[in-house]
Amino acid sequence: MGGSEQVLNVSAGIIVTAVLVFFILVFIPAPYGRHARSGWGPTLPNRLGWVLMEAPASLVFLGVYLAGPHRASLTPLLLLALWQIHYVHRSFIYPWSLKTQGKRSPWLTVAMAVIFNSINAYANARWISAIGDYPATWLTTPAFLIGASVFVIGFVINKQADAILRGLRKDPNDGGYTIPHGGLYRFVSCPNYLGELLEWTGWAIATSCLPGLAFAIFTAGNLVPRARAHHAWYREQFDDYPPQRRALIPFVW
Repeated sequence: MGGSEQVLNVSAGIIVTAVLVFFILVFIPAPYGRHARSGWGPTLPNRLGWVLMEAPASLVFLGVYLAGPHRASLTPLLLLALWQIHYVHRSFIYPWSLKTQGKRSPWLTVAMAVIFNSINAYANARWISAIGDYPATWLTTPAFLIGASVFVIGFVINKQADAILRGLRKDPNDGGYTIPHGGLYRFVSCPNYLGELLEWTGWAIATSCLPGLAFAIFTAGNLVPRARAHHAWYREQFDDYPPQRRALIPFVW
């Protein structure tokens, strides 16, 4: 495995990619979910696509982490737990809760996600388990305490929002959309994205490293324009959509 210079270069590349992705998605929404459309090549079932896209983030991270010299240290283990709490759920639990039978995702989208998740997982796991310095005393620092707290808050928000969306579809064969209510949906159209942004912002704070920061920036570059597209879609589809709702940040935007 490469050393710190390689990981830093990879992280810098992720930041550059985040900027490019942001500007592309502002004009061309990623073609899955409610924004799915033809013209993006072969497709595969939504559930299979989710597993293939997200699994590398969990499995690659674990494999790289276990190869590192700090794999048995307390702080890296807790950071590993935070990462896996999100990605085990996202990879192997969440896809089986989807009730959108018949919906499909382009192979191109899945392939790009696999590449990114693998590279990102490598950079973060390599830093946590081999390159970074995370003694047990790191657990009492403001960076870890604040970052872990923000991560957990984001995780709870994300999962509550997902649960509300799942509850809208009682029939797994119903591919239609309705207006979600409850939780932070009272204030924003995409609390699930807000939760995920908080998670990886918390991760960046807790780890205080360039790979963590790069991932937080990429998450924003991906989800901010998608939240914007979701919000516009809701307003176009529903005449009675709550006018006070913002796209992503309550009372702001």
